[in-house]
Amino acid sequence: MYKISLITGDGIGPEISESVVKVLETINDKLGLKIEIRKLEAGDNALVKTGKALPEVTLDTIKKSDACLKAPAGESAVDVIVVLRRILNLYANIRPAKSYPNMPALKDNIDLVIVRENTEDLYTGMEFEVGNTAIALRTISEDASKRIAKYAFLTATQRNLKMKVTCVHKSNVMRKTDGLFARSCSEVAKQFPKVSFEQMYVDACAMNLIRQPESFDVIVTTNLFGDILSDEAAQVVGGLGMAPAANIGDDFALFEPVHGAAFDIAGKQAANPSSFILSAKMMFDWLGMKNNDKNCFEVAKKLESSVYGVVKDGIKTKDIGGDKTTMEFTQQVISKLV
Repeated sequence: MYKISLITGDGIGPEISESVVKVLETINDKLGLKIEIRKLEAGDNALVKTGKALPEVTLDTIKKSDACLKAPAGESAVDVIVVLRRILNLYANIRPAKSYPNMPALKDNIDLVIVRENTEDLYTGMEFEVGNTAIALRTISEDASKRIAKYAFLTATQRNLKMKVTCVHKSNVMRKTDGLFARSCSEVAKQFPKVSFEQMYVDACAMNLIRQPESFDVIVTTNLFGDILSDEAAQVVGGLGMAPAANIGDDFALFEPVHGAAFDIAGKQAANPSSFILSAKMMFDWLGMKNNDKNCFEVAKKLESSVYGVVKDGIKTKDIGGDKTTMEFTQQVISKLV
């Protein structure tokens, strides 16, 4: 029995959370993988009710679970996800970008992963003001850089596609911080002689994600650059609605859609739940690796195949030009799942 904590979030969060619940219940009932789901609050609604965006009961429940699924939070998102990343030491942010049928991808053969360092860089929030000047401190350490580089090379090995890692930085300008990151990645690359290694400045990478996205396999980069490039990559393959993400540490992992709370369509049953369903797919892959559980791998494979089959049939939600509600789309995925 896997205990899964589920943060239902804000905006469209409760709607796509209900989609994931229906999928997990089907897996529990039909596919022989037992799951216990605990719904939790965090974000704007939790802040109003409890005075905290991340209530203690939510954090305690997450710590006692096997994995966490998190729907998008609203304005208080930084007080939820950034805090969880730090407390749980979720140092690797993993964001796949893959072409799916009938989606407005730039090309139909894109299959890449961005591996983003998740604990350092400008996102530590070390900012202060001196007079009329605001200053932010950027921290890049050798240990964290090598740790995320190793994760990227292992990812390339496990994917077994192009077997290539692209280290993205801006060391020609930020010579100390990005210089350290680039050197650390280069040193780790020596441990993986079968994996091709290249370095690329972040502006060139942003351009090449548009020009030749099919050339990438695994991109490893720092926190800020990874945040920006992963949103770009999601749009390259058709939009944030198909973009899952994982926050992974040595002992725990949290999975979430890349997109935000989308308050403009909240409550309209118009949101595409694919990104959250595919995040669940990533969760089962991770549980499979962590627990050497073949059933988890099989469920993950079926989940992705089901989403692929639905969009291949031209079935879309209203937010991407289709006529299906969020739950109608979910039911189509479930029908292919079983």
